[in-house]
This record gives sequence, C-alpha cells and structure tokens, in this order.
Amino acid sequence: MNTHNPDETKPVIAILTTSDKLRQFNGNRNNFRDIIRTGKELGFLVYVVTVRDLKLEERMVNGYVPSSNGRIWYSIPVPLPQIIYNRIPTREDEEKPAVVRKIAQCLEHPGIKLYNPYFFNKWSLFEWLKGSYATSKHVPKTRRLRSANTLIAMLNNHTSLYLKPENGKAGKGIMRLKYRADTTLPYRLQIQSGKKNVTYKAASVERLWARIGKEKGTSRYIVQQAIELATHRGRPFDLRVLLQKNGRGGWAMTGIGARLAGARSITTHVPRGGSIEEPYTMLESTFGTERAASILKSVPTTALLIARQIERASDSMLGEMSMDLGVDENGGLWFFEANSRPMKFDEPAIRKLSLERIFQYGQHLARHPK
Repeated sequence: MNTHNPDETKPVIAILTTSDKLRQFNGNRNNFRDIIRTGKELGFLVYVVTVRDLKLEERMVNGYVPSSNGRIWYSIPVPLPQIIYNRIPTREDEEKPAVVRKIAQCLEHPGIKLYNPYFFNKWSLFEWLKGSYATSKHVPKTRRLRSANTLIAMLNNHTSLYLKPENGKAGKGIMRLKYRADTTLPYRLQIQSGKKNVTYKAASVERLWARIGKEKGTSRYIVQQAIELATHRGRPFDLRVLLQKNGRGGWAMTGIGARLAGARSITTHVPRGGSIEEPYTMLESTFGTERAASILKSVPTTALLIARQIERASDSMLGEMSMDLGVDENGGLWFFEANSRPMKFDEPAIRKLSLERIFQYGQHLARHPK
C-alpha cells in the first residue's frame, strides 16, 4: 500500500528513550530492533536517541543503531530527527526535570514533531471519557479513592469494586473488594501479589480502610464499579486493542487480541498468569457464532470513538494507544484502560502492521506543517 510518490523525501525518525550508565540506553531493545529493521526496509533513516544526546540546537546528534546480527548497538552521528517516536519507558523517567524540559522543547521546536508526549493517568482517562455522551456509556462508575466514605457510597450501588492505582502498570497494585451482607466478615479484599492473590476479610469499614491504607501507601487510587465480565471456561477475559494513526493521519484499528485471566488472578495481565487468546474463540464460547461476530464488529467502532475522545480531551498529539475493553455478560463493551506507550503485540499479523504504521504515520506527519 504505497500511497506516497517515489520522489518524496522520507523524514528522519528517532525513537526517544533515556540513557543508562551501563547499557547505553533504556527500553525494549527487541522492539527497537524491529522498528529500525522495518524502517530500513521502507527506506527510512531511523535510530534510537536518548534525551541526553538529543541536542536540539545541533544539526547532527548521537544515535544508536544495531549491528547486522542485532547483538551490539553502535553510537553513530546522525541528522537531527524530524519525527520523534516517544518510547520513554517509565513514568519515573518521564517526571525527571531534564526529561520534562526536553519534551517541552521538542513540542515547541518548529522542525520537530513529537507524538504521545505523556503517559496517561487513569483518573484523567475516565474524566475525559465521561465528558462525551457517546463514550460515557462505556465507562464504569469511577471515583477517586479519598476516604472510607467513598467506599461506603460506592458499595451502596455496587456489590463489587476494583481499587486501582492512578498511575499503575501491568496490573500492579490492583485490589478487588466484595461486600457480602450475610456474613460476620462482610468485607472481602483481594490483593494481587505476583501470580497469586490473598484475601483479607474485615468486619468493619474501619478495619478494611486501615488494610487498604497499608496496601496503597502514598499512591493515589481510583475506585471503580466491577463489571461482571463474560467468561471462557470459567475465567474472565478482556479484549486488548491496538489503535494507531495511519498514512492519512486518521485513527485505525491495527488489531484485537484477547487476554484470559490466570486461574487465581483478579486481572487478565499476562505477567499475572493470564494468557493470549483468539478473540473470536473467546466470544463464541459465551455468545455463540452470530452474536460473537456482531460483538467483534462493534469493537473497532467503539474503540475508535474512545481514542478520538481521549485525543481531543488530552489536548496532545497522539499516534497510537492500546486499550483494554471488557465484554459484559450481555455483550456490552466497557472501557478499562488505555496506554500511550503500548507494549508490543505478540500476534504476528498485528505486530507486522503495527511496525509499518509507525512509518506510514511518520510520513504523514512530515507532509503537514506544524
């Protein structure tokens, strides 16, 4: 699908990350190698650059490229990039003053386009999506976890809740709370640690709140209505969707995967024992052939609607995101999470397209003045 004319010059694209004393730079090297290989095949100059080496006032900077077997990374002089693909690996890195300054300078720079400037915050995402009628109906009831009173108020309407860190990743720190009125210890708090989880039972809200406080420490949390998800062989699953901008600069669906929860996990994250599955198979076992097909058809429409609203509300230039969508027992879709630095999808067809789209979108950005 080559839509650009052959004489068109291709922009220089840099993958931005942070430097590391021992390993030269941080981030997922396999991913960077794949991106650079794809770029090369498509005729782009692409390299890894660290925040420290990206000297915006220079014409040439230090970039990293892999050796032909991919095992060694060389530092070479390369021209300043026109497009920056932001892969700063962690929130901690992103919040460092030097990184904050560099991102701001890139966003101001007349000759550089940087997209996906920041990680998303969970609370902001839910606020943004509540801001539009079309997306609000896909959002579980969510509040900031400020006090025990928030829990009491939420439990009045929902017998089961999730407690999630605002800036969490890969399911870390998530707790599930259930209320069972008919028992002496009505509050059940499931705490996820590694692949197993422990259940703490409490007689009173005070005791429960003390335990939650111990678990969350100083981290900010949200509390959210738990959606009863459709299950496959008795285990809940959700859909993981990758959305990227294409060569026309519009949002497009790159692929859908399904993640089945681990046997004792309260989430579907793969590091917690979850597994990668085929979406249609998951849906078909619950909903039957026709209904599964129609649910699957509704996923791109809903996901694209959500992506556009997130981009509008975030007031940033975005080029990709992954999204977790849950399917409830009635086939309704629920938004749980979006990530502005998606992990790579292991499904080969999705992976291939996702790499190509980085360059299709890069080319689109280069054609359009800032």
